[in-house]
Amino acid sequence: MKSKTLANSYLAMFCMELSMLIQAGIAFDDGITMLLDDEPDKNGKAVMQSLLDKLNDGSPLSVAIRESGYFPIYMVNMVEAGEKTGRLTQTLTALSDHYNRQERLATSIKNAVVHPFILFAMMVAIVLVLIIQVLPIFNDVFNRLGNQMSPLAVRLMQFGDWLRGVSAIIAGIIAIIIVVGAVVWIVPSIRKSLTDTLKDIFGNTGIFGKVASARFVSAMSLAVASGFDIDETLSIAANISGGSKAVDKKNKQCLEMLQSGVSLAEAMYNSQILSARDSRMLALGNRSGMMDSAISEVASRIDRNVQEEIDSIITKIEPTLVITASIIVGIILFSVMLPLMGIMTSIG
Repeated sequence: MKSKTLANSYLAMFCMELSMLIQAGIAFDDGITMLLDDEPDKNGKAVMQSLLDKLNDGSPLSVAIRESGYFPIYMVNMVEAGEKTGRLTQTLTALSDHYNRQERLATSIKNAVVHPFILFAMMVAIVLVLIIQVLPIFNDVFNRLGNQMSPLAVRLMQFGDWLRGVSAIIAGIIAIIIVVGAVVWIVPSIRKSLTDTLKDIFGNTGIFGKVASARFVSAMSLAVASGFDIDETLSIAANISGGSKAVDKKNKQCLEMLQSGVSLAEAMYNSQILSARDSRMLALGNRSGMMDSAISEVASRIDRNVQEEIDSIITKIEPTLVITASIIVGIILFSVMLPLMGIMTSIG
């Protein structure tokens, strides 16, 4: 955990701890003191000490977390709303659930990208070693035996020789890519511009569109638990889940339909935020007076569906890469070994 940056997992745990303090009847200043004493991380102690200083001055929790500068603004707004509506315990519990869902989504997306990339890099490395280092050795063996490798093996070896000749250029390109990636990662403005561009391109397609819907409904569940009405709930959800032109357009369309008198379930279905099944759950919750529970259930259901789809993508990509690598390596080895076996047979 870095200063001024709190991970979703930390926020989820912290909100749950605050909720438990309220339920146990412990004052926030006493509770934060307990958390400070048990906090093993240096940066975590700085967060707790900052909150404790504000609370000791008589500030309410929302003011303390706002002025500490460590917490996201929508968490501050939710806590403030929970204080005003007398639903702070429910708000903190909902915040914990919200950040847990965000953490699971972020972890799943990271795994969906990192694991296949590592497999792909290993596959490329193995193939390069074979065509650059191994094939020339077999070529020498064939020459000593007065024979040649198969045409495919010869072409692959020639390709390996070409790669070896331009290795300096390839290394330079890789170095440039690494430097550019480091600059994008270090400079917030450049990283934000790139992120916004990628969101505009992919933000509402496939799994990314489902992730946006999951964040929208998760934010709705959080806002409802904090005591906001439906219009405010949708506005908060749109702000949290937005970021790309397509998603913002979809969220705006939902808000406009709701303001024109369309029911919440129908507005979210027509704007393609929810599926027919999930919108039916909201409609049922509205008619039965259990909208809070319906939104929470829909949020959990969408979160599970996104997790399952990401896991499904990973389980398809990884075997595909392994099979592809096995086939390529097999072709290379057979292109060398079969002629060599023929020579050994004739010699024998």
